[in-house]
Amino acid sequence: MKSETLIRQKMELEGLSEAAIRTLLHGVEELKSGRKMTISEEELCPIPGLPNWEDLVSDAPEADPELLGQMVIIKLNGGLGTSMGLQQAKSLLSIKQDINFLDVIVRQVRSLRKRSSCPAQLLLMNSFSTSGDTLRYLQRYASEGFDKAEETELLQNKVPKLLRDSLAPVALPGREELEWCPPGHGDLYAALSGSGRLENLLQRGVKYAFVSNSDNLGAQPDTRFLRWFAECGAPFVMEATKRTEADKKGGHLAMRRADRQLILREVAQCAPEDMQSFQDISRHRFFNTNNLWIRLDVLRDFMRAHENVMPLPVICNAKTADPRDPESPPVYQLETAMGAAIQCFSDARAVNVPRTRFFPVKTTSDLLLLRSDAVEIDENGCLQLAPECHGNPPIVRLDHPSYKMVDALETLGVPSLKNVTRLRVCIPWRFEPGCPLTGDVEIR
Repeated sequence: MKSETLIRQKMELEGLSEAAIRTLLHGVEELKSGRKMTISEEELCPIPGLPNWEDLVSDAPEADPELLGQMVIIKLNGGLGTSMGLQQAKSLLSIKQDINFLDVIVRQVRSLRKRSSCPAQLLLMNSFSTSGDTLRYLQRYASEGFDKAEETELLQNKVPKLLRDSLAPVALPGREELEWCPPGHGDLYAALSGSGRLENLLQRGVKYAFVSNSDNLGAQPDTRFLRWFAECGAPFVMEATKRTEADKKGGHLAMRRADRQLILREVAQCAPEDMQSFQDISRHRFFNTNNLWIRLDVLRDFMRAHENVMPLPVICNAKTADPRDPESPPVYQLETAMGAAIQCFSDARAVNVPRTRFFPVKTTSDLLLLRSDAVEIDENGCLQLAPECHGNPPIVRLDHPSYKMVDALETLGVPSLKNVTRLRVCIPWRFEPGCPLTGDVEIR
């Protein structure tokens, strides 16, 4: 039996939508076609420059209440944070005393609702791993309706791992949970369309989506930019920012030489011989923050025209079915990147945003900075740097292996970082709470 038939049968038995099934089958077709999965340097042109966020919003008026009511805030909330030792939804991680990521997101939406003509919408794209934790926590906001799954949750799809030799779904009797994997955040489009949520939002008068990662506290809905986005006519706008040495391994924006179309190239799509130019931040100067603005009516029409498939480049990860057992069957895990949809719209745009729009928490070093006095979070969920930082967040590096996991931060303590340019900790240490540091600090 053909691998495509087996994939369809397995996903239908699991109750997955036709959009999810077609999207994976598109990826399998790409894999079988023999077309190269990489984007070579010779196919690309560097982007000479992008419009600056400040220039677009500095004189723009605030969005009016009616326009605010036409926006949905979508937060990607599928991560568990296992790389930092977490076993629950990463968004439940404490970032300030008695405040986690979900609390900040609720504050942001609550602030918008006070100013909109009808309640601003919130959608959390949860995975099967984070759904339960997230909805249980949101029960504390039940009086505001944030706990209702039918209103707040967009459940991410899952896809079968595929045997490398046949591309048929792997079978692991008794360990069925290992047969599945997440499809990457490019699943947003299939999840919106296949669940019926996209059509439902449009019927309720919601036209614009602001999408970002739940762990990026710099990704605050901006009402002035919303007005600019609504008036500019672009169907898709990506927030990009300038790369630094710390970002050279992340995906970058470029233009396709053949048609001058904006595209996104991830490191998994870069051939080894092009890695030096991929990491050249003076050549490819902008990277994707994963903050996106999307016109929902245009997205619906595009999905209908393409049989509910967003034709994104496929990222093929070679792994074993059981990641802890190298002798388990070798498989492929296919995934896509949400930002790669920029290449699907000829009139898509990108905007150069200040670094404060990109404040993710991927490591314990990021978390220590957030917990310090260098970062302030107000009642509206707005993140700001302390005035002493002069717009530049301190660079924090916890280089001792004992600080890889979140629990170890309790023994480290939280120093004052608002007057620090750089902090590097190379040995086990303990700061007294609020211990004042200044300038360039290295502990070794």
